[in-house]
Amino acid sequence: MDMHLSPELLRAPAGLVGRAIDGGIEYSYSPQLRVNFDRNTNAIWSRWSPAPRPCLNPQLLSDLLRYCDFLRTSDARIFDQAEEHPIEYVVIASDVAGVFNLGGDLDLFIRLIETRDRDGLLRYGRACVDVQYRNYVCHDLPVTTIALVQGECLGGGFEGALSSEIIIAEKSARFGFPEVLFNMFPGMGAYSFLSRKVGDKVACELIGSGKVYGADDMLTYGVVDAVVEDGQGEAEVKALIRRRARSRNGLAGLGAVRRRVAPVAYSELMDVVRIWVDTALRLSTRDIKLMQKLVARQTDMLASTQVH
Repeated sequence: MDMHLSPELLRAPAGLVGRAIDGGIEYSYSPQLRVNFDRNTNAIWSRWSPAPRPCLNPQLLSDLLRYCDFLRTSDARIFDQAEEHPIEYVVIASDVAGVFNLGGDLDLFIRLIETRDRDGLLRYGRACVDVQYRNYVCHDLPVTTIALVQGECLGGGFEGALSSEIIIAEKSARFGFPEVLFNMFPGMGAYSFLSRKVGDKVACELIGSGKVYGADDMLTYGVVDAVVEDGQGEAEVKALIRRRARSRNGLAGLGAVRRRVAPVAYSELMDVVRIWVDTALRLSTRDIKLMQKLVARQTDMLASTQVH
């Protein structure tokens, strides 16, 4: 056992042990999810590395839900080397170079649609909503959620970013909802989160166009809150936390007020998921073939990022 670890440090999700790292502590949930706490900023980071494609596969969703459970029961505190630290910021980011997340598990969707497995589609949609909603309500803690977007941020990955209070994007990041290209729509929070943030008209435009937008476009629309040079995203997150230090409590309260005045209810998200399932089960053979092509493109994209 690592002698740097105290008994209190082992208050982690079942089966997990913290590992002391420079400036904090790291938990390894699975090969697809890594979590670390930075004691210098009181921020806890989750970094995703899904395989075989950088999408929201069922295992990653299960890992993320365990992480959400850990946060919810933490009382916004973490123990590091026998010292108690507050959790003030919850940050989501990617461990895959050039990709934040490419969205839903299209390969799984195809199998479920072809077998007419409505319950399977609904279970997947609920798993996504469970994770997005926990992040949206800040895990029922007095914290601020931040998404750091580096690289491609599409479909369900974009929805995940939108569930955060603050989105910081690096300049080469790209955002979009490709679902309309294969006759679908993003069904796990896109419209709900976007309409609250930028209004119905812009939400419809971004979702219905099927276009991929640059980070500066998203800043102009008001979707992202800051754009920084490539490679500077993590530094900007830390700088933002430092700038907010004196007013952090008040700003966290303001975020809670915003969610109360213009709320996104869990029931609303699940109603949309049910519409999404009905829509998926009406897809044609041609639509499914387009989805298959997109799966192949996602695989190629991951291969190209690994080469570089």
